[in-house]
Amino acid sequence: MFRFNLEEHKTTVKTEVLAGFTTFMTMVYIVVVNPIILSTTGVPFEQVFFATIIATVIGTLWMALFANYPIAIAPGMGLNAYFAFSVVGTNTGISYEVAFAAVFISGILFTLLSLTPLRKKLIEAIPDNLKYGITAGIGLFIAFIGMRMTGMIVADENNLVKLGDLHSASVILAFSGLAITLILMVLKVNGALFIGMLLTGFISFLTNQLNFNGVLALPSLPEGLMVVNPIAAMGDVIQYGLFAVVFSFLLVTIFDTTGTMVGVAQQAGLMKGNTMPRARQALLADSVASTAGAMVGTSPTSAYIESSAGVAAGGRTGLTSLTVAVLFILSAFFGPLVGAVSGVSAITAPALIIVGSLMMGSIAKIKWDELDEAFPAFLIILSMPLTSSIATGIALGFIFYPMLKIFKGQWKSVHPLVYVFAALFFYQLVFLPH
Repeated sequence: MFRFNLEEHKTTVKTEVLAGFTTFMTMVYIVVVNPIILSTTGVPFEQVFFATIIATVIGTLWMALFANYPIAIAPGMGLNAYFAFSVVGTNTGISYEVAFAAVFISGILFTLLSLTPLRKKLIEAIPDNLKYGITAGIGLFIAFIGMRMTGMIVADENNLVKLGDLHSASVILAFSGLAITLILMVLKVNGALFIGMLLTGFISFLTNQLNFNGVLALPSLPEGLMVVNPIAAMGDVIQYGLFAVVFSFLLVTIFDTTGTMVGVAQQAGLMKGNTMPRARQALLADSVASTAGAMVGTSPTSAYIESSAGVAAGGRTGLTSLTVAVLFILSAFFGPLVGAVSGVSAITAPALIIVGSLMMGSIAKIKWDELDEAFPAFLIILSMPLTSSIATGIALGFIFYPMLKIFKGQWKSVHPLVYVFAALFFYQLVFLPH
């Protein structure tokens, strides 16, 4: 506890802090995007802005101090959209206060699950080829996010996506940043990802793409605590029949976080065989943050795939996460400045694209000559970017893997937990909103 063991992980304070800056720069957009999405339900923007930071700091500090992993926690993209547009948006009788009660209850259940051996055993139960598929799928997903954020690729009615406008300022800046960062990495410059973002930010300022409207502002929670009493929250869930909503939040968060943690830990070389050391503390970081986040006014948290950018920059310990948490605390007082930088996606997109390419390396470890092992992994890799959901990709892999093993006559080789979650995922995909 509270020991980072830098020498054991062959890293330095400078490397860890730079890695923390890199992770922060790639994920700080959440303090702007999350309030924009959740404010469509009527929650004040200032409330969600500060709630986002509170949840992020609690989860990331826990990860740093108790689990010693370079993984950041923050309100999950996708989960916030589900909260805003499905739970509240399509149900006129459900207010955002009631929806936060459902998030709170799922967070408590999530915490209780994290205290049991179940989630740790789940990490160990995931077949190796699915783990490799999860890592590669996340890589492809974040590269896709990076390209989509900047307009390198855009929506297309006939073919889903197509090449964007190569003459637009955002695309030119993104390609410039990509070239600069790749050159720095090829030259083996320490902190290449972070330096690349700084140089890209400087170019964006010179080309008037980065504009500042103020720097400092005091954070606040205009509506105070959203949820205080667990009994009242459970009463809301029962009264409005939100059991399916709680289950969806719980299942998606479990696998979103577990999959991301395994993928990032593998990338950093922190897995010990088939196990993840200090798994319980790592998993508690997310569940505690989800519960606390619901109390102040934000949707469920998740381990952030952008943490892989910090790992690529050399982050190997909780000092990276501690740096991220400190920067988020400071960002609470620099709302206008953070909003300006995170508003220019081309500054951080090159890092996401490059990290995506690095994470794709796990594809080489998949047993491609065994279809029952390869196809579920392929399905994960394919579906994560196409559905914009890590959890959906994992769900499809979990469903097909045991099915193929059964028909191959190797059903005994599959861990019983895989069968349990395959059934749960099938039920969730077929009968519940997602």
